[in-house]
Amino acid sequence: VQLQACGGGSVRPGGSLRLSCAVSGFESDRYCVGWFRQTPGKEREYVSSVTWSGIGTYYADSVKGRFTISRDNAKSTVYLQMNDLKAEDTAVYYCAAVYDPLGGKPRYDYDYWGQGTQVTVSS
Repeated sequence: VQLQACGGGSVRPGGSLRLSCAVSGFESDRYCVGWFRQTPGKEREYVSSVTWSGIGTYYADSVKGRFTISRDNAKSTVYLQMNDLKAEDTAVYYCAAVYDPLGGKPRYDYDYWGQGTQVTVSS
């Protein structure tokens, strides 16, 4: 299984970015995908996750109302739309996946990880 994250960049506060995570190697689309972020010296932080069907979406309180996670199973890609970005959103963002045919709840444990993509929010 491989995950490829992209879409990071530098934006001003209040700006938007959309991250993408292309997933390959699963035999079916019954996997949950999550986004995490990490800044130097801090532990990795859960941001959001989506169940295999796309119906279940979950968010950390710090991003609720500003970030939207979605997926296109036909393209094996998960998106994280980030609006109203703040300086504290600056981090390296990682996507991760785990086989989860049941779905229905947020997942915080993942088996497969992609490389990170840097998001910098600064004026």
